[in-house]
Amino acid sequence: MADVIKVLLVDDHQVVRRGLRTFLEVQDDIEVVGEAADGAEGVARAEELRPDVVLMDVKMPVMDGVEALRRLRELDNPARVLIVTSFTEQRTVVPALRAGAAGYVYKDVDPDALAGAIRSVHAGHILLQPEVAGALLSQEESNSGQSRGTSLTEREREVLGLIADGRSNREIARALVLSEKTVKTHVSNILMKLDLADRTQAALWAVRHGVSG
Repeated sequence: MADVIKVLLVDDHQVVRRGLRTFLEVQDDIEVVGEAADGAEGVARAEELRPDVVLMDVKMPVMDGVEALRRLRELDNPARVLIVTSFTEQRTVVPALRAGAAGYVYKDVDPDALAGAIRSVHAGHILLQPEVAGALLSQEESNSGQSRGTSLTEREREVLGLIADGRSNREIARALVLSEKTVKTHVSNILMKLDLADRTQAALWAVRHGVSG
């Protein structure tokens, strides 16, 4: 059997979780490994189950999706988080992406598109609508200008270009014939030098300033 993508559902509405599970369970390459009804439970379940992808609602009791994302990043949990939101909550998407989300889908997303989104973020890609990318770029530009890019070494620019291509640390290591530990060090240095919080912001910076893999 091909690699199966393990998914955790985090949403405070049981009906929503049931609907997502019903659809995803018919996908040959996706397995729902667990559910959680709020962000705090979601973090605990993600640590316990180690899913590949977390489908995360934003507005939840106890702990919202953005705070849950921050906690997962603090715990260095490797799960890719896909935010599930409504159009009216669009203003919450940028904070979620800045907290570490790999992308987002709307709650009325077509089922096949949802499965495609899960596969895409699992493969290391970042899912952004143009208007949200624009908002992120605008904020990033005000915080980190082109001048900071001059402090990057040639190797760091190579790593940054591959991040922009959606490559994981393992894939970057293979492409540049480096160890994953070395790549992780380069990524940390890039984020520090550019004053960025995560790989999403790094990818956007690279696109904005013409750095490619």
